[in-house]
Amino acid sequence: MAKERTDVAEHLKWRTEDIFASQADWDKTYAEVEAKLDFSAYEGKLGDAATLLACMKKINEVTLDGSRLAVYAYMKHDEDTRNSEYTALQARSDMLEMKLAGATAFVTPELTALPVKTLEALAADPSLSDYDYTLRQLIKMKAHVLSKETETVLSQESQIFDGYRQIFTMIDNADFPFPTITVGGKKETLTHGSYGLALRSPDRRVRKAAFQSYYKAYISLINTITAAYIGNINKDVFLARTRRYGSCLEMALANEDVDVKVYKNLISSVHKGLPLLHRYYRIRKQLLGLKSQHMYDIYTATVEDAELKLDYEDAFKVVKEGLAPLGERYQALLQQAHDEGWIDVEETAGKRSGAYSISVYGLKHPYVLLNYQPTTSDVFTIAHELGHAMHSYHSERSQPQEKADYRIFVAEVASTVNEILLIKHLLKTTDDNRLKKYLLSYYLDTLKGTMFRQTQFAEFEYLAHEMAEKGEPLTKDSLCKVYYDLNKKYYGRSVVSDPEIAYEWARIPHFYRAFYVYKYATGIISAVSIAERIYNEGAPAVEDYFRFLSSGGSDSPVELLKLAGVDLTKKDAFTACMASFKDALDQFEAL
Repeated sequence: MAKERTDVAEHLKWRTEDIFASQADWDKTYAEVEAKLDFSAYEGKLGDAATLLACMKKINEVTLDGSRLAVYAYMKHDEDTRNSEYTALQARSDMLEMKLAGATAFVTPELTALPVKTLEALAADPSLSDYDYTLRQLIKMKAHVLSKETETVLSQESQIFDGYRQIFTMIDNADFPFPTITVGGKKETLTHGSYGLALRSPDRRVRKAAFQSYYKAYISLINTITAAYIGNINKDVFLARTRRYGSCLEMALANEDVDVKVYKNLISSVHKGLPLLHRYYRIRKQLLGLKSQHMYDIYTATVEDAELKLDYEDAFKVVKEGLAPLGERYQALLQQAHDEGWIDVEETAGKRSGAYSISVYGLKHPYVLLNYQPTTSDVFTIAHELGHAMHSYHSERSQPQEKADYRIFVAEVASTVNEILLIKHLLKTTDDNRLKKYLLSYYLDTLKGTMFRQTQFAEFEYLAHEMAEKGEPLTKDSLCKVYYDLNKKYYGRSVVSDPEIAYEWARIPHFYRAFYVYKYATGIISAVSIAERIYNEGAPAVEDYFRFLSSGGSDSPVELLKLAGVDLTKKDAFTACMASFKDALDQFEAL
């Protein structure tokens, strides 16, 4: 049974008092923010630089306090989800956020409606330098903004447009006929979570039964799911054409300020690396002793778990040692996080599960939530979440408020860099071949699941949308054929592409947010390239990396990655990642 929070030592809890000293302080700030929500004095006057600056400063001021209120409420709620007082705080902060959004809703449409010359003058005005990137983005987007009347209609249709995702969510959760399989002589009902565990079972009969029954359930719903997904694609095509984009892909990437060639470069580069993936599966087949390796065999472990079994203090020490290549100032900040209440460590009754890092501009420091257990995976979780925290810490102290938040495109880079450096450290310092093989397997599986698998998903999305844009018929059969052919291409001859796998596209919720998953692949490719450079080049690469960590959202994510030596418009980063995969595969095979 989990211990109560009152039983946890204070040095293992995060210090929420660094945000608000008391509930009374929270209430006082809430009232102050509520009193500042009138922005009517600025409406209709944003073409004037002084007025725009005053408006943006007030928005930043209110947002700063509003974000502090929200973070405090959510952190207190996550300490103990059973506490209704903290649930109420969450609801109040959510309501305040909605009020602020409503009060400032005029800003973007008004700015977008300004003539290009006016926007260019505003972007060039020294007094508005904190907002120049935002204004330049508005200029880019202006060509795709429609008349006021049309924009009003489209905004009112947003719930309808989101309906396809909601339909899939209901099918996939509320209405899904979860199958039953036999495990250890007992009947067990599969869930989405337990399906993943079943595929990792050492018992092949369990894996096969889970795979076949799970997909049988999806196949029983395939007509409805197909209709939902085709509707979602057609919605993307409609919006792309209405907003005068060349393609759905161009529209999706424009919102992230990412060039289409990055997406296409990812796919073509991963294609060149597929022989390495095929070799990986040949090795797995041999290790598992299989005559034929099926899709239900590819997740089961080939290496016995080798747990580090460290208590938290020892685990933190190992993480700190592993991140030594990042230099003394990074080390000092890690120690500061440990000593000064950045981290909530232990699992307690009612505490939110999992792990995350959270920060907003203006806080004394970021925060990290853990539910630490003495496992190898949890040691890596410490490194991962501290990577997020350090990214936030440096960006928020180097950039003005408007430019401090980094985009999702780069959000996993710093966390993954930390994991890779930790793996390298453990491989270098351990004499335990069992642990080495386990770590190499962990690394290979990570790259396989993120770089290769997410690119397969990304390519499917691209091909499906392209078919719709060309007027080719989308049906369950055509979508299944596209996916099945891709599966054979990615997994090679050492894996049997079972007929059921043709339907895998039908169970991926991310597909209802088109062209999102590729960011997982570009993120890990970027992280590997950066980590390898830090490990091999030392100080110059570290300094470049710190420039990236400090860049926030001051430019497009592709341009910001260049600060760390990664150019996703070229092949170098992809080549470096493939080389790292090959090196790990060589080491793994040699053990």
